[in-house]
Parts: sequence; structure tokens; C-alpha cells
Amino acid sequence: MASPQAELSQSSSNRKLILAGQIAFLPTGILTTLLGPMLPILIARWAMNDTQAGNLFLVQFLASLVGVQLSGVLLARWGFRPAFLSGLLLMAGGVATLYMGSLGLGLASVAAYGLGLGLIVPTDNLLIAEIGTGWGASSRASSRASAVSLLNFFWGVGAVFCSLMVAWTAAHKLLPFFLGAVALFLVLLALAMRNLLFPAAETSAESSASSSWRELAKSPAIWLFATVFFLYPGAETAVGGWVGSYVSRIGLRGAAMASMMPAFFWSALTVGRGLGTACLRHFPERRVLRAGCAAGAAGIALMLWTPTLPGVIGGALVTGLSFAMLYPITVARLSERFGIGARSIGAVMFSLATMGPAVIPWMVGVISHATGNLRAGLLLPLGATVILFLIHLFEW
Repeated sequence: MASPQAELSQSSSNRKLILAGQIAFLPTGILTTLLGPMLPILIARWAMNDTQAGNLFLVQFLASLVGVQLSGVLLARWGFRPAFLSGLLLMAGGVATLYMGSLGLGLASVAAYGLGLGLIVPTDNLLIAEIGTGWGASSRASSRASAVSLLNFFWGVGAVFCSLMVAWTAAHKLLPFFLGAVALFLVLLALAMRNLLFPAAETSAESSASSSWRELAKSPAIWLFATVFFLYPGAETAVGGWVGSYVSRIGLRGAAMASMMPAFFWSALTVGRGLGTACLRHFPERRVLRAGCAAGAAGIALMLWTPTLPGVIGGALVTGLSFAMLYPITVARLSERFGIGARSIGAVMFSLATMGPAVIPWMVGVISHATGNLRAGLLLPLGATVILFLIHLFEW
């Protein structure tokens, strides 16, 4: 049994790690969404066609997928420190060189920070879920979810900040300084974190005690987790990515309002995650999950069937707020259910969370093109949200 002094020291170390993890998710949110506002600028700078521009997203996705797989190996064998610090430095190198040269260098830069994102996103989420207790929630599990929710709130702040800063710095010819400042911030953060006391690597005894994948595959819970990790991020990205085009297609307002629509959704999502801790103090996780999925489905339905712009905006806000807690609670439940084994299991789950946002928004476009109706395409994230609601009706 640890002494009170050792417990106090560990608690202080965990608080520092949680703070550092939250700070790290600000630039993570920036880089995850950077290509969106940067794309028109990069198309003009490198004289790209649409296929070449689309390759930037493909490179970021594939590199992130590799990073997620690599994170599982690093976490299981050497713990959090190598994955975390490597991710920060790769992100710094990628964003620092993005605007410096040709399209070839740009693709390499996107691959570098995409690989860093693949390392950071699962590592930071699992780190906070593993140590993030003591947040005043009603239970240990809710405390984990509150900590992960607050972590992803910082991601949302970074995502919103990214669009604003790219627009402002590009207009004032300061874009290279903004990208350089993000890179410098990441390097300084890595230097500040290098001596923090990360949780120890998984021991051989703990590794042998963990269930094998063959045994895990027999459990319905692992398949339900996999389904949720694929469907939820995909539905979230599809709504946020297509809602602007949807407003433009149905002719409610001009291009300016269409470009503003994603901001309503992402801002509501960010605010919801900021309020998540208070929500979990009063309601159990399962009730929050069920209510979030039900209200999210209702919000998407409102967007698709309302004939007015205020109705679409209201639907986007309801959907964003409803979706806010679904991902943090899922990450926390994964950590709670599998303990230290979540470090290796997380590689598969976060890979699915990377594939969902690639596949489901793409399928929305395919269905829309085939039917000539974007509303038909957006039935896909609605259906995914309904499936998530049905999954969470069961106790697992």
C-alpha cells in the first residue's frame, strides 16, 4: 500500500499530466482541421487541381492511420512517453514546413503531422482516461468521462481557433508566422513534458493477464465498442462536413451562410463538451449516452426536414450539443472496461475512429451523387445515430 506522501506525489504528477494533455489538444485540434481553411490558399499556391487537393486529405488520413497503429505498439511496450513526445515533434515538423516549398514537400509535411496526430489522439485520450479521476463526478467511471470530455473540449477550441486564425493571418500576410508559432508551441510543450512522470509501461505479468484477441472476439462488448468507434466519429464528421453544402443546395441563403453552418455545429459540440463535467454530476453515463443519441437523431432529422434556415441552424445546434458527450464517454468506458489492456485494444478502436470519418462522409457524397439529392445522402449519418441509440439501449 502506497504511503500518503507517495499518493500525494502521484496525484500532483497526474494533475500536471492532465494539464499538459489538455494543452496538447489545442494544437491537435488546429492540425486536425487545418486543411479545411488552408485548402483554397494551397490550391492557389501550388496550382493544384481538385484531385491533387484531395490527395492532401488522403495523405493525412493514411498517415494518421499508421500513427494510430504505431501508438498501440508504443503504449503496450514502452508506455505513454515515447508516443506522446514523438507525436508532438512530428506535428511540429509537419506544420513548420507545410508552407515552405513545393507540393511534394507539402505532401511530406501533411504526412508528418498526420502521423503525429495518429500518435497523439489515442495516446492523449487513453492517458487522460487512465489517470483522469477526481473530477468531482458521481463515480470513478463518470470522473474518467468528465476528464476526457474536458480534454476534447480543448480539441474543439483548437478547431474553431484554426479557421479564425488562418483567415486572419492570410488576410494580413502573416500565415507563415502562425504556422511557425504553432510549431514552436509544440516543441516547447514537448520539452516541458519530457521529464513528467508518465504511467509505467505494461509489465509482462500484466500483459499475460490481459485477454488474448481470440478471447476478446468472443465477447459481444468488443464488437459493440468497435461499432460505436466507427459509427460515431463518422456521423459527426459527415454532419459537420456536409451541413454547409446542404444549406447551399436547398437554397436557403447564399455562400456566406453556407460557409458559416459548420461553425454552428462545431461550436455547439465544443460548448457541450465544456459542460460535460457538470452533466455527469447529475446523470449516469448510460442515460447521457441514450439521450445524446436520441436527441442527435432528432437534430439531424430537424435539419433534413425543416423548410427554414432557423430550423436548419437549430438542428445543427441540437445535434452538436447532443453529440458532445458520446465520444468522451465511449473512450472512458473502454479504459474502465479493459484497464491497462486498453492501451493495445485502443489501437484497433482508434483506427476505426479514423476510418469512420473517411468512409461515412464519402458515402454521403456517393449517395448524393447517385440520387441527385444531398438529403438522401445525409440519411446515412441519421441512420448511424439511430443504430448508436439502439446499441446503447442494451446493458453492455
